[in-house]
This record gives sequence, structure tokens and C-alpha cells, in this order.
Amino acid sequence: MQDLLRSTWDEPRPHHPPARVWRDWVLVGLLVPTAVLEGALRPDLPWLNLSLIAVIGLVPTLLWRRTRPLPMVVIAFGTGGALTLLTGGDHTEPYTMVYHLILVYALVRWGSGREVVIGLAIVLGSACLSMVLRPTGLADVIGGLAVLFSAIALGAALRYRAGMRTRELDQVKLVERERLARDLHDTVAHHVSAIAIRAQAGLATAVSQPTAAADALRVIEAEASRALVEMRAMVRVLRRNEPVDLAPSPRIADLEQLVSRGRTGPSVEVGISGDIDDLHPSVDTAIYRLAQESVTNARRHARHATRIEVHVAADDRSVHLRVSDDGDTGGLRLTAAPGYGLIGMFERVDLLGGTCEAGPDPERGWIVTATLPRTGSPA
Repeated sequence: MQDLLRSTWDEPRPHHPPARVWRDWVLVGLLVPTAVLEGALRPDLPWLNLSLIAVIGLVPTLLWRRTRPLPMVVIAFGTGGALTLLTGGDHTEPYTMVYHLILVYALVRWGSGREVVIGLAIVLGSACLSMVLRPTGLADVIGGLAVLFSAIALGAALRYRAGMRTRELDQVKLVERERLARDLHDTVAHHVSAIAIRAQAGLATAVSQPTAAADALRVIEAEASRALVEMRAMVRVLRRNEPVDLAPSPRIADLEQLVSRGRTGPSVEVGISGDIDDLHPSVDTAIYRLAQESVTNARRHARHATRIEVHVAADDRSVHLRVSDDGDTGGLRLTAAPGYGLIGMFERVDLLGGTCEAGPDPERGWIVTATLPRTGSPA
């Protein structure tokens, strides 16, 4: 229990809380005239003018509820408690003051652990003060607490859901970094193997050469062999005890494997133009992986699609990929967030210094485009 309380207290704030958006200004703009209208329709409320001033004056706290949730709760509920003390509980809160529940929700959704604990203590203290100074029936007390805890539960649920989504995205990116590390290992291992072979060849022909040359070749061979051992050990750690995949990394030249042969679903057409012979191996593999993921997504999600086109164009500096389909862009596909596969590909493209975009075609279907430098620039 103590560990749970400590972890709750030390919980950091969610990253990048959204700033004020147009919906916030609309909400503020609607609440002010609503409060004035309520005052005009309920002129018999005790301390009417003071209550309206408090309600309207506290509306701007909604504009900072995400970036400064605790100060806004302190201001709103502290003012409410002071108003209760000032009137001796002899005032009725306008219905418009229900927007204070938005502040409670924002506190739980966007505040740090200690901010949530302190803020909720202030909220409950203000509620208890109001109950003590103003006689309230049991049914009203239960109903009010139920509404309050509903706002708290909603904020906690959405916070937990967002946290799970963030952790899943981080895991996808980590996996993609591991895959990139494996591909980089293959490249480095290839060059180190070449060094070792050259060193062995030098040793074989060093009989007629000075002794220093033979010694240098022995050092080269030893260092190359040691580097290979270290690289294999690093890959075993990155694989997290997964079995070693000895198959060579796929390349752009292997895109023909994506062509549909004897299977149902949309046909896949692959076109390659330009020189792809001297690409950096990581770029070569990244283009294939991105095309593979895009084709897989199109086969799964492109409704009524009959054709998927994959085109790779290489120039002197970059390699360009375009994957498109002729499916229906309506429905869920327009609004759904990118799948984890594409997010991983975006991460890989970014690590290699390229750009990648995915979205609906203005005419029909879905398009994924990517541009990577020929040489790559892994982070």
C-alpha cells in the first residue's frame, strides 16, 4: 500500500498536454451568456449578483485547465469555499457552475500525481465545507458525490488509456530500432568480414614481405575477428533471446516477391526505375520493409481495392517510394490512427534521415510515400 501511494505521488504529468484550442474559446463564449441568462431566469436566487460574478469570473480558468490544472482548481474551488464562508452557506450555486467538473476532470487527466492528490483534497474539502454550512439531504449528498467521482473516474480512465497507447508506441519504436540495429550489424559485419579475408590473404602472400607487414596483417585479422564476436554478442542482446535469423536482409530487388500470384485480393504491380545498385544497405532494406508493410495494410484495409501499385524511383541523391491503391477511402480508414506497423516504419525512416507520409488520395485510394537519402544517416 505504501508503494502504491508513493508511486501515485511520484506520477509525472502526461507529456505534451494540448494547448488552448478553438473548442475552449467556444466553451468560454457559451458559458458567459448562459450564466447571465440563468441569472435573468432565476432572480430569486440568494446572493444572485455575487454568485454570478463568481461564476463568470472563474470561467477563464477553463483556458488553462490542461497546462496548469492544480492552480485552476485551487482558484475555482478556493473561491467557491470563500463564497460559502462569506455567505454562511446561505446561497444557492447557479447550475452554470457545473463546469467546475471539467476542472476536476482536467486535474486527473493532465496533472502530476501530487497535483491530483492536492487538488482532490481541496475539492473534497470545499464540498465538505458546503455540506456543513448548508444543510443538504442525504440523496443530494450521494448524488453530488456520484457526479464528482464520475468526473474523476473519466479523467483517470482516459489518462490510463493514453498511457497505454504511449507505451505501445514506444515499444513499436524500440522494436524498429532493434531491427535497424540488426540491419546495421549485417552491413558492418560484411565490411569486417572483408577486412578479415584481406588480412588472411595478406598473410598468405607475406612470405616475401618484411616482417612488419606480416605483423600488421596479424593485428588486422585479430581486431576484425574480435569485432565480429562483439557485434554478434550485441545482436544477441538486442534480439532478447530470440533465435538468430541468418537469412539476408531483403532489398528493393526483392520487391517482386510482393506481387500477387494465385491469391485472392487486389493485384500488386511493382515498378523500379533508376540506379539502385549502390544504395546504403539500411536504405535498401528500409524501402523494402516500408513497401511490404504498406502492401499488407492495403490488402487488409482497402475496401473494394482491385490494384496496389508499388513504385521505386532512385536519383543521384535520394530514393523515392510510392505505394497506392484504388480502394474506397470512406469509413474508418480515413479517421483511424496509423497502425503500429506504419509507425515503426516512420521511426525507421526518420532514423535514416528521410521523410514518410501516409494518407488518402484526393481522387481515390490510399497513398504512402517516402524519401530517403541514398547513403542514409542513421541516428
